[in-house]
Amino acid sequence: MSSDELEGSRDCHTFMKRAIEEAKTALERLEVPVGCVIVKDGKVIASGSNRTNETRNATRHAEMEAIDTLLLLWQKDGLSQSDVAKIFSECVLYVTCEPCIMCAAALSYVSLFQMFYERGNPNAPKPHRAVVQL
Repeated sequence: MSSDELEGSRDCHTFMKRAIEEAKTALERLEVPVGCVIVKDGKVIASGSNRTNETRNATRHAEMEAIDTLLLLWQKDGLSQSDVAKIFSECVLYVTCEPCIMCAAALSYVSLFQMFYERGNPNAPKPHRAVVQL
């Protein structure tokens, strides 16, 4: 393993630990313990944890919280839609659980560069093969 690969592996573990801390925060609030961080250029630029019970809003998953934090910030900064798209395309998401279908769709829409998750979700969307009968 090269020194760059080793450094990248350490960073990955560091960011996942931050996501786990977010999940612990959610658990303390009696939420499903899912947390995430969004990273750009090696720095955490947003984080989120589940807030569905607290807000009584089923869409307030960790990923949506982090995305919305950035969208509000960038809207206040007056960034254009193309600027926002470019920034998202340079970001990496670390999340403690494989995203549900709602979050997967949102993440697909914002076109993050890369995503890592700690554990699988049996209810997450999976790719399907098309069966063609000839």
